[in-house]
Amino acid sequence: MTIRCTAFADDRRIASGAPHEVVSAVKAAADAGGQVLVFDHADGRTVEFDLRGDLEAVLARLGPAPAEEKRGPGRPKLGVTAREVTLLPRHWDWLSGQPGGASVALRKLVEAALKEAEGPDRARRAKEATYRVMTTLAGDRPGYEEATRMLFAGDWTAFDAAVDGWPDGVKDLVREMALGAWRNGAA
Repeated sequence: MTIRCTAFADDRRIASGAPHEVVSAVKAAADAGGQVLVFDHADGRTVEFDLRGDLEAVLARLGPAPAEEKRGPGRPKLGVTAREVTLLPRHWDWLSGQPGGASVALRKLVEAALKEAEGPDRARRAKEATYRVMTTLAGDRPGYEEATRMLFAGDWTAFDAAVDGWPDGVKDLVREMALGAWRNGAA
């Protein structure tokens, strides 16, 4: 999974993308004396880069850009891996009677559980990540408390209105990050 992040120099959004794509803008802004913050979109936490030296040294410390993920043993095309599962005898009896056997039945059960929890889990993670970014970038701005209440209440219209007076880069990022909280009616 590729990390996506957004960098700010003071209140100005300077770059978005994978770390390798934003680090040059981060380095330039930091070298110019600006206060630089980088946020991971997945969880809203700040990302720290070691900016010592020139850009080549910074990129070298990041390591190679992410490539295609390699798969381990099992069914390589599916990414299936063997691990231990401990169940009661009656559970094993039921699983062995399922079409395709225990592995197929367990995969189907896990997929069904993932699908059922996807909306609420995604909405919760989006709210938490958005809250972290809002607190850091806009915690002292007018409308912050109202935006926070509306984010957790699931009121998109009021949230949108509360962040409207914020700098463009800030309001655009929090609106973008909050989208996962509103999709599919999950609030």
